[in-house]
Amino acid sequence: MADQRDAYLSACPSRKLLDEIAGKWVSLILVALGDGPQRYSDLSRRIAGVSQKMLTQTLRVLERDGLVRREVTASVPVRVDYSLTPLGESLRALMAGFKGWAEANFDAVSSARADYDARTPDLTIGPGGAS
Repeated sequence: MADQRDAYLSACPSRKLLDEIAGKWVSLILVALGDGPQRYSDLSRRIAGVSQKMLTQTLRVLERDGLVRREVTASVPVRVDYSLTPLGESLRALMAGFKGWAEANFDAVSSARADYDARTPDLTIGPGGAS
């Protein structure tokens, strides 16, 4: 009998993985690494707004999950490069699609938000729902 996962169920272990890979920093890091191996400082410069703490934590999670490879080269100073594993590359392709969709459809979503807000002026909707 095949192992079946259903992320709709709260006890499903794939739900935690889905939560992890759905983060904005994960998608941006994976897409950035699609251009080839990069150093930490390169990623930090490329991904505007990511804090050192969040970049470090996210890279560690991605490495632990087998999506990113961390390669240390003995030199002075020590050189550390990050690259995608084959598993990471398979997810990068999906994330690049999401990133492209967001960039291509931002104006339409922004317009829909403005229309909604004009119809419901007493509600403020944020990422966590109604507030």
